Amino acid sequence: MATERNSVELVDDTVVRQFARAAMLAALMGASVLVTIPVPISGAPPITLQVLFVFLAGLVLGPVWGTMSILLYLAAGAVGVPVFAGMESGFGILVGDTAGYLWAYPVAAAVTGLVVHRGTTLRDLRTAPFPIVVVALVMATIVIYGMGAAYLAWLFELAPWAAITAGVLPYVPGEILKMAAAIAIVRSGQITPVGT
Repeated sequence: MATERNSVELVDDTVVRQFARAAMLAALMGASVLVTIPVPISGAPPITLQVLFVFLAGLVLGPVWGTMSILLYLAAGAVGVPVFAGMESGFGILVGDTAGYLWAYPVAAAVTGLVVHRGTTLRDLRTAPFPIVVVALVMATIVIYGMGAAYLAWLFELAPWAAITAGVLPYVPGEILKMAAAIAIVRSGQITPVGT
């Protein structure tokens, strides 16, 4: 009986590091729901730090791995890990009141990464022009709250302004603070994209 020996091609070190960073960011995003502030408007999602991690996913991991990180987070929540607001989990959350926001997260991470990195090749964020970073985060915020409010309007049969009043306006001050925090984190140089 002959034994067959085949060589195994190892996974590139950069891919392993990016996957580890994506998993870590997904875990941090899940842990961030421990800080949840309810909004006293029917159907409106609570205030959490999740969007900060969406910003960081796009900035630090870029459009590909940033999106993968957020999809990993959504998959973990769908299969029962309590990573959604209020320590909730299950596939029902992904079709419930906050589904529009949750499904916007991977899109927002991709938009952020594409704008800041000007494609899929990662660049040093300390050298990225400040206005470009701000524009990327504003675009990501518009994606998140646009999809979230549109879904609320559809789900609850709200007029557009009612959906914006319930699903966007209460969050604007917090989003400005999260943008500032994301910019400060990446500009500090403590977290840099792999390969820069």
